[in-house]
Amino acid sequence: MEIRPLKIADAFEITPRLFPDDRGVFLESFRGDLLAEAIGHRPQIVQTNVSVSSRGTVRGIHFADVPPSQAKYITALTGSLVDYIIDIRVGSPTFGQWDSVVLDAVDRRAVYLPEGMGHAFAALEDNTTAMYLVTAPYAPSREHGIHPLDPEVGLTLPDGMEAPLLSPKDQAAPSLAEAREQGLLPTYAACREFYASLS
Repeated sequence: MEIRPLKIADAFEITPRLFPDDRGVFLESFRGDLLAEAIGHRPQIVQTNVSVSSRGTVRGIHFADVPPSQAKYITALTGSLVDYIIDIRVGSPTFGQWDSVVLDAVDRRAVYLPEGMGHAFAALEDNTTAMYLVTAPYAPSREHGIHPLDPEVGLTLPDGMEAPLLSPKDQAAPSLAEAREQGLLPTYAACREFYASLS
């Protein structure tokens, strides 16, 4: 298993080793011990989420209050998607920047993003099934969003996705600037302090 840091600090791409044979393929999709070596602590997974999306669906940008927020470990069980990791931590050297990884049922990559990070994805195929391992249960009162088409964030959507399918909640989400003005965004200092407390 290869764990590679992304350009957004504290986020990682995970590429498992695949063992194919005549029956199919076997892989280790999650290794808490190896991930702990990269992030400095073993994530406590308390909930698994699964979403199934049609082609052209964009989910996000989603984030939660810190603490406890939610660290997420995302992979695609079927289909394929472009996963976006957005740094919304005020004061971070990469605030407002993002990185992306293609997750599919071929290479079986995953991404890890820490608490306080923004997350979104765009489904490239019908019946794309994404699985999230998360470190805190869903808490509606602590969950927030940023409009995925906010030009300040500038996510590059896949070709042919000029009019993505958005939920009403995501369509009504504020811009990054509006979320910052409303005091919704976590600070980099608070996130770093929280990460240190998990070590």
